[in-house]
Amino acid sequence: MAYDAVLFDNDGVLVKRSPLELLSEAAADAFAALGVEDPADEAIETVSYVVTPDRLAGVCSTYGVDSHEFWTARDRVASDAQVASMRRGGKPWYDDVDALESLSGPLGIVSTNQQATIDAILRHYDLEPLFETAYGREPTVESLRRKKPAPHYLERALSDLGADSALFVGDSEPDLLAASRAGVDSALVRRPHVTSATLDATPTYELDSLWDLHELPGVTLSEN
Repeated sequence: MAYDAVLFDNDGVLVKRSPLELLSEAAADAFAALGVEDPADEAIETVSYVVTPDRLAGVCSTYGVDSHEFWTARDRVASDAQVASMRRGGKPWYDDVDALESLSGPLGIVSTNQQATIDAILRHYDLEPLFETAYGREPTVESLRRKKPAPHYLERALSDLGADSALFVGDSEPDLLAASRAGVDSALVRRPHVTSATLDATPTYELDSLWDLHELPGVTLSEN
């Protein structure tokens, strides 16, 4: 049986991930914007990546800032920094994204990055015609509860595409868990940063390249 849709994570699957240093600098800039000078390195790291609402609340309480106000600033600065880096040549797309042009049926994106960042990436690389739906996070604390491994955004994308069966292609354990919780198959693409990584979650398939999608049962190719 053919999949109704194929969906993709963005960072580490379609485009290369931003360096952690860039996200740390953005977090420091967000602190400065709210009047917090010289925050501890540990605080910057906590709100730079793998952020949870509880950890965010703890840091904001320590520095006497509103967590919602801080997170809105942090997401805006982080998105602006990534987009600026991309326009200078950072965040290049992977060459094997060309493989997606031969896939039949609707395609979508479900990312933990900001919606503004995803929209900018699609415009910059002229990928908008390729995807029928694309989800990133809103700049809200609530979005941290909804991000992968929660299936929230994946389920929204599936609803948009009218898909009952689907394949979700990712590069991390949260991607695989989100797919499982949404009741869809998963494929782990072994990019260089996860070549030898051991994950607790088990994907339906493992890929060396997005070109391998052409060989999977259930993935149909266009006739053009």
